[in-house]
Amino acid sequence: MDSIRCIIVDDEPLAIEILEEYIKKISWLDLVASLESGLEAIEFVEQNAIDLVFLDIQMPDLSGIKTAELLNNRCDIIFTTAYNQYAIEGFELEARDYLLKPISFDRFLKSVQRLKRQSSEPNQLSSDYIFVKTEYKIKKIRFDEICYVEGMKDYLRIVTIDEKVMTLLSFAKLIPRLPAQQFVRIHKSYVVAVDAIDSVEKGKVRVGEKLLPIGETHKETFLKLIGGHGL
Repeated sequence: MDSIRCIIVDDEPLAIEILEEYIKKISWLDLVASLESGLEAIEFVEQNAIDLVFLDIQMPDLSGIKTAELLNNRCDIIFTTAYNQYAIEGFELEARDYLLKPISFDRFLKSVQRLKRQSSEPNQLSSDYIFVKTEYKIKKIRFDEICYVEGMKDYLRIVTIDEKVMTLLSFAKLIPRLPAQQFVRIHKSYVVAVDAIDSVEKGKVRVGEKLLPIGETHKETFLKLIGGHGL
């Protein structure tokens, strides 16, 4: 992972300011937004490609714990809170870390470095397939059979040469398991197998009979990958 796109969610301006200063010191952290409520965070993540949320727990209207539940693994979570009694709940939600305020820069750096290292690790299970949970079974899917993956709220639909597989999974969890040289994200809702692309036309990618949109957030990276100009 070249950079980690992150947001801060906290109702305390000072806490936001401190995290913003920490993030500025780390070249591979890309701060996209600072928000003051869980409701804002949920809406923002639904509309933008986000890898990581620095999430306070005690906030009005919607707690950080409830916010994390509603985000439903769409991205990684690092909780930032002054209260240690929520640590068990936090890790039950598969949070990457639990930082207690006041947060030192050393502790912050250690947390995000571990996250980056884990995100960059190649899939250890296999070099040419993954296993995903679908319905009542665990299914093996070969990378060279995948045409594209479509995000559908809490699910992903993996479209292969022969079938469509629905799985309760997020792009944040799937993408690190896909070979970077074989797959490219073209939109917040689509990841495409490079070998499956038939053409690029008028801001869309054609995969067989399907036309998939290219999102502005991913356009530059995608066009550099394929060497396209003027599309």
